[in-house]
Amino acid sequence: MLTYLASALGCVTSPAARLLALQCALRADTHGCARLPAGLLRSMRLYRRAEAWQELAQDGWLELPDPRAVFLQVRLLDDAVLDQAPGRSARRRAANWALKPAPLIVPAAAKPAERLTALVLAAHTAAAGPGADMAVVARLCGHSPQQTEVLLDRLVAVRTLSAWHHQRDTDEVHWQPAPLHRPVPGPTDTSAH
Repeated sequence: MLTYLASALGCVTSPAARLLALQCALRADTHGCARLPAGLLRSMRLYRRAEAWQELAQDGWLELPDPRAVFLQVRLLDDAVLDQAPGRSARRRAANWALKPAPLIVPAAAKPAERLTALVLAAHTAAAGPGADMAVVARLCGHSPQQTEVLLDRLVAVRTLSAWHHQRDTDEVHWQPAPLHRPVPGPTDTSAH
């Protein structure tokens, strides 16, 4: 779906609008309608972000929703989104995974550009290990390679990644997910026994 959106949306579409489009595309029914509850939009830090919806409408990708509705319902205008594999139930699972893209942990306060970059990296980590072509990562994020490098640095700073490296001769970028922080059992914790 990230590949489809990279070609369907304009090159200047913001990361916030791209994340919104991803959720709409993955949650759409067979008629191209998607419902997004306010709680979902709040958790994505996209609640009442009219500019993201307007970007997608200007691209001719969806009809603007009624902003006063409890559940924002949109109709996608690109029929190609409905032809994307896999089926609807797998897409719904992917929509939920995209909110918390394991194995990467994204802080709740992360900006949309950081969230989108982490999502693209997580998709490549799950599919082919922690590495990908820098041009592909940049294109899927809607950024230049230079912007992507800055975002990778930010992901290290917020401890989503422990490190990354751009191998310039092959134009591949490799990253290391930050280790998961698990609580150490204390003396009163009997669950480990």
